[in-house]
Amino acid sequence: MVVREIPGHWPLYTAFTMPHALAQAVEMATTALAVAGIGYFLAALAAAWTYLGSRRAWLSASPHFAPGVSILKPLKGLDPGMMDAFRSHCRQDYAGEFELLFGVSSLADPAAAAVELLKGEFPGCAIRLIECPERLGTNGKVSTLIELAKQAQHDFLLINDSDITVGPRYLERVMSCFAPPPRDAGKPPVGLVTALFRGRAHGTLASRLEELAIATEFVPGVLLSKLIEGGLHYGLGSTLALRREALEKTGGLLPLENYLADDYQLGARVARAGYRVALSPDVVETAVPAYQWRGFFDHQLRWFRTVREARPWGYAGLIFTYGFAWALVNVLASGLSPVSLWLLAMSFFLRLALAMTVGAEVLADHQVLPRLWLLPARDLIAMGLWVAGWAGNTIVWRGERFVLHKGKLKKAPDKPPNE
Repeated sequence: MVVREIPGHWPLYTAFTMPHALAQAVEMATTALAVAGIGYFLAALAAAWTYLGSRRAWLSASPHFAPGVSILKPLKGLDPGMMDAFRSHCRQDYAGEFELLFGVSSLADPAAAAVELLKGEFPGCAIRLIECPERLGTNGKVSTLIELAKQAQHDFLLINDSDITVGPRYLERVMSCFAPPPRDAGKPPVGLVTALFRGRAHGTLASRLEELAIATEFVPGVLLSKLIEGGLHYGLGSTLALRREALEKTGGLLPLENYLADDYQLGARVARAGYRVALSPDVVETAVPAYQWRGFFDHQLRWFRTVREARPWGYAGLIFTYGFAWALVNVLASGLSPVSLWLLAMSFFLRLALAMTVGAEVLADHQVLPRLWLLPARDLIAMGLWVAGWAGNTIVWRGERFVLHKGKLKKAPDKPPNE
């Protein structure tokens, strides 16, 4: 065991010591990243407070607008909490007409039986089950949506995933975002409305870590991008409500048939077509499966590589969001220097403040506070996943392996039996 002493630092006890120049370089780099992380936490907190203020103002002056809307839900298999999610869509307090269109690739899919059960529970709701056997591209979800959009009766379409649970005023608040702005506002019409979401974990530690990631990593990033970019310019799969005319102006859903991030692409295309993308004040809930570790890492890598393909510069910037993890590394690299300990304390305080502000106040996620003790582990895992996200292009999606190239999916070759 070698003792290495650096002036102004606590002695480091290590089996092997790094060269002095390399040790200094690591210390300087991690110090800079920890400081940048503090800046990110402060900016994300400002974005969260800005959003909360605008949401309160919107809710106090919510316009009334309740056009007919067709809700499109592509299905494949059974997801956790799916029936409760379906029921929440049938219990809408909405003044306008709405219909629910469920699409399956085959009527033998177990989800088809779940829809038939739902129809029996809610005979007063306009519910249709549509078989969509044709697969137009590698993204089977988009193939199903193309067929559902053809069958939809209304001029407003709303797409969300099968595991999304909503409140009784969900449709009212989402569709009110489409209300025409005052003539003197000088704003283009809203073409797409999306929504923030919180997770609901199911049992395993991996499931809890993903729920925590949604509340304390993903959503703060969305709010900060909204603040920096002067609004949203993409969509979130939790809710994609859009005018049919805006969809047609972008070329429809067919151009998305091979994209993994179809939600992001749809919102981006609507924004490029001259429409606004609005963020609903309603927060929805997604079920997080009871992942085992393999499923957790597959899903997380898919998410990281999706972000990398959709927003490469934004993905590179994620390095600054791991301020607390960098501060931990900096403490080790600097030998417990007073500056490193101060950075760690500041990072920890701001990381907690951001998690509580976004998780508890913005998302009303009541599971965030009792799980704050998992933040250090989550941050270190996320930093490792971010590095792994650069290292390849293969993803696993619903049991199938694909290769990503410029955001598009290509079926991966089967592995040899001995691998």
